[in-house]
Amino acid sequence: MSAANEEVKFTLKALVNKEKTEVIFAEVDSDLADVLVSFLTLPLGKIVSLLEKHYGSNSPVIGSLNTLRKSLANLDSVHFWTEGGKLMLLNPRSLFEDECRKLKLNIDHETKAAKYFTCGDTDCKSSYVSMYYGTSKCDRCGKSLNREIGIRKTKTGAINGDGGVFTHKTMSFLISDDLQVMTNVPGSIIRILKNVGITNMDGSELRTVSVGLNEIMDLLKGSLLSKTPLTDLILHKTQMNSVTIMYEPGILLHQTEKSSDPKKVIVKALIQKSTNKFLIVQAQEDFVDFLFGLLTIPLGGVIRLLGCKTSLGSVDTFCRSIENLIGSGHLKTLVTENGPLEPMLPPKYRSHNQILSITEQRMPPLYHWPSMFNSTEYVSTRPRVDPMYFKDPKGEGSFVKRPGIFLVTDNLTVVPSRMTLSLSIVNGLKIPFSDVEEVDVEIGFEEALGILKASLTSTYALTSGLNSILKKQPKQEQ
Repeated sequence: MSAANEEVKFTLKALVNKEKTEVIFAEVDSDLADVLVSFLTLPLGKIVSLLEKHYGSNSPVIGSLNTLRKSLANLDSVHFWTEGGKLMLLNPRSLFEDECRKLKLNIDHETKAAKYFTCGDTDCKSSYVSMYYGTSKCDRCGKSLNREIGIRKTKTGAINGDGGVFTHKTMSFLISDDLQVMTNVPGSIIRILKNVGITNMDGSELRTVSVGLNEIMDLLKGSLLSKTPLTDLILHKTQMNSVTIMYEPGILLHQTEKSSDPKKVIVKALIQKSTNKFLIVQAQEDFVDFLFGLLTIPLGGVIRLLGCKTSLGSVDTFCRSIENLIGSGHLKTLVTENGPLEPMLPPKYRSHNQILSITEQRMPPLYHWPSMFNSTEYVSTRPRVDPMYFKDPKGEGSFVKRPGIFLVTDNLTVVPSRMTLSLSIVNGLKIPFSDVEEVDVEIGFEEALGILKASLTSTYALTSGLNSILKKQPKQEQ
């Protein structure tokens, strides 16, 4: 993390119960509230990456996401249409990067502002641009898109308004131990006290707490792993290193989220009959493409897809409380229009193998602007005669190259299918072959949601996410 980030400090006031065992609630200003809301804008893969960089060998285990991302990093680039596609998955961008750069403390500060690259041949009149250096070819001459072109921003007037990012600068908030965000009014205090069973505040202690980068990262980790992240942080009650919440298979969904024409893929799974446990899955590139795509979905979008029932720490209550604040006048239009809570990806991030109901932001029209004073060139959204076109860095509408056959383990480790590896896996099962059967499993919308939910909290993501459908599978002839 940068030295500037390390020096940033927030101050919050926390009310601790008289037994000194629980933080009842805390008061935070808009700057800290903005940082907390920014958690919802982070893609799942980015969250895993940030936690691993910050905590190193003590990084928490977030379900099967760590192993999924690790296998992505280890998978040879030959299995992707482009190197840029793999980079997109490893370092997924957020729709709200520009807004997050205005935060008092941006935990994703290492993600640089977008750059654009055009054909390296200055004599080529290519109208294509890419956001990734040298990973795409010019459609006109075949050379690499590796020449940086400047960005001319369109003037939009005052962007920050009162200085807040996601919340209005003049507002302050109350946050309960499970991260419910409320307006800072007496009624909210009474509601919190009733919820925790406190009838009077005799003996309670008001503490002033300084919060810096390390504490913000602890809150991010705690929001994913704990039902009491404020108590854990301020009273140092527990050390959180992995998800300990039992996977809950039931998912309540909004029917409007379901696609009218959902994509489905078929995988072959080796199942232990006596336990209904997934041992290994053989899948084509479409299923692997879907799995890697989970890493690009923002946390807020995941919570919305799962109907605020992720089973992750405190993020469900946090997200619901943000939704409840819509219309209160405390949130910026950016939030009230459900931006951070929508399952939406940046432009060109959606693969045609995506099974879930996820959209991507449309790329705004781009135009070529030569400088009037020198040879500098710019790309801008300001209309002009010469349009430019954004080159899809994925390659062929998806990330993983076809055809491809892969093996996927229960914890979402993905490897190319090889005979030696298959033999090693079979030998390592240590169970009677009579207890193993191969079944075809159809992965549609609901199954994809099951895998997504299980990947957040379980290191047995396939078994946890798909176990219920095995009971519906007809027994196959041996």
